[in-house]
Amino acid sequence: MLFRSASRFNDLIVERLVDGALEALVGHGVREADITVTWVPGAWELPVVAQRLAGTGTVDAVVALGAVIKGSTDHYTHVAGQCAAGLMRVQLESRLPVAFGVLTTETIEQCIERAGTKAGNKGVEAAMAALETVLVLRS
Repeated sequence: MLFRSASRFNDLIVERLVDGALEALVGHGVREADITVTWVPGAWELPVVAQRLAGTGTVDAVVALGAVIKGSTDHYTHVAGQCAAGLMRVQLESRLPVAFGVLTTETIEQCIERAGTKAGNKGVEAAMAALETVLVLRS
């Protein structure tokens, strides 16, 4: 079973990432019934939910999806950095793949580009990274 944890903050962007990830997973043979999407308030909450999901013993991987857009304060730096560090810690401690599909951009336009337009869909890339890592770890 594959869990995806997604942030509701910047949900217009994150929904596109989730849709891309779902299409990629199903397109590569993962049954929809084996995919659970868990929505969290924002990127800050992704690590603790990923940790809980990874600790259930029922998942093969977690795909964390979100969007953090730089504003005029340092808030961006703290949220993006700690989200990334937290997800890495979960991955290493749980020994399960935790794919980092959190966009960290300067502008909303950059997010849109990475959520299915010019720069592809990073949700697809995160889902594929999770699948590939599961296969590597199994071999």
